Amino acid sequence: MLRIITLNLNGIRSAARKGFFGWMAVQDADIVCLQELKAQAADMQPEMLNPPGYFGAFHYAEKKGYSGVGIYSRTKPDRVVEGLGIADIDAEGRYLQADFGNLSVISLYLPSGSSSEERQQVKYYFLDKFLPHLRELRAGGRDVVLCGDWNIAHREIDLKNWKGNLKNSGFLPEERAWMSHVFDEVGWVDVYRVLHPEATGESYTWWSNRGQAWAKNVGWRIDYQIATPGIAGAALSGSVYREERFSDHAPLTIDYDCCP
Repeated sequence: MLRIITLNLNGIRSAARKGFFGWMAVQDADIVCLQELKAQAADMQPEMLNPPGYFGAFHYAEKKGYSGVGIYSRTKPDRVVEGLGIADIDAEGRYLQADFGNLSVISLYLPSGSSSEERQQVKYYFLDKFLPHLRELRAGGRDVVLCGDWNIAHREIDLKNWKGNLKNSGFLPEERAWMSHVFDEVGWVDVYRVLHPEATGESYTWWSNRGQAWAKNVGWRIDYQIATPGIAGAALSGSVYREERFSDHAPLTIDYDCCP
């Protein structure tokens, strides 16, 4: 069995103080994908770089205290790819790929557009540039699991207050149509949604810090494991962990009937 966990940490140092590494140590995960490290190499403590039993790989943002992605794996990767080869995107530390035999696992942190119209345009730029890469990965013949914070809720079932967010970043028609294209035309699979086709509140992975959203479970499902059909078909179970809070996001765990 292959267990993969993905989590937006909203700062690796903050998550560490909240007990993330103690929790991770007992999860029996083979691979853990991280987003929003909010750290550079000089900020990383030994337990963050190489937790006991794991190899660590990271793609840091150039801007301090911003973005960044990482992957922990029990098996040392055959190859690690930092970035997409697009300078302005890679400067923000948003893409990290680890290859294990015929399996590639990717940690992705897609831009948010909620802070300004300028950042929304950056988000659209990323989507335009990323789509050809998704097509290439899909056609490459490898098993691929792409984990991360996409900052998009795909369908009405994926957030509590969908009617009130139709004009807000993260649920805009253009964003949702892009995700539909990724699934329906390019051929990627939303693994959790296949396992839990009708799940609503228990599927949410992010909650605003405003208005008691966590307490009232007014959440969004914006963290995904998206996979090529072969390994997606090997998915056994998927769950969102909510008993403890390490971040404003929750960990998403999926078990696959295969090995790295």
